[in-house]
Amino acid sequence: MTSDPLFYLLAASILLVLGILLYGIAGFGKGGDFNKTKANKVMRWRIIAQFVAVLLILLYVYLRRQGGA
Repeated sequence: MTSDPLFYLLAASILLVLGILLYGIAGFGKGGDFNKTKANKVMRWRIIAQFVAVLLILLYVYLRRQGGA
């Protein structure tokens, strides 16, 4: 499992989603100008990154069930 490059890509994508989420939550907590200028954009980034992460998870599970990679 740890020798699989797809596993590392998957882990990196999950960490990216977590990082974007924490950045967005910190910004919401800060409030003020951040909410007016960047809040929606950051949450769009999170949705896109989360979509990619879910696709990678599905690909990883599919390949593992097929005996590939």
